Amino acid sequence: MTEPKLTQDEVDPSRHPSSASFLRTKLPYIVVLVLAIVGVAYTNVSNQPVVVYWEFLALATGVVCVVTQWPNAQDRRARFRLMGTQALHWAAILVTMNIVLMSGSRNLLPAPATSLALLTLLALGTFLAGVNFLSLQICLLGLAMALAVPAIAWLKQSVLFLVLGAALLIGLGLAFWPRRTDKRAVRPPAEEIH
Repeated sequence: MTEPKLTQDEVDPSRHPSSASFLRTKLPYIVVLVLAIVGVAYTNVSNQPVVVYWEFLALATGVVCVVTQWPNAQDRRARFRLMGTQALHWAAILVTMNIVLMSGSRNLLPAPATSLALLTLLALGTFLAGVNFLSLQICLLGLAMALAVPAIAWLKQSVLFLVLGAALLIGLGLAFWPRRTDKRAVRPPAEEIH
């Protein structure tokens, strides 16, 4: 008897990624996007641009870019080039962020506008890193950050309208919600047996 031959897909399970491995590959991008939006939300609530947070986020985004592109670097020289170019790229973004955060510039912009400007710079840096790598995921992360800027500004201006709309929908839902009458609850009293 001969044993059945395994196909390449059966031998190499990485060819069919599971949902866990798919999530694991996308997790760094999701974490960076969530951290960026949390930074803007915190700045809007506290009315203080948190300089260290934005610097950390720029560095974390640079690390994500290097880590996700590391397997594409073929040899030691390519890996050093990857680290060097990304270090220069994100250093330029950090310098630009600090120019925006300088005391003279900070007086011109309120804290929420400053956080949106920093998110815009971070989005630009991320998108340009994706273009440099020809990486669709990194480009999409940069675009998502860029689209978060007007979305957050719109949400802040429209929060009262959204709360009133939600209250209206909840009120209509409660008014027209079908009510059940429990027939078992309303029973005539049982006759007493003497």
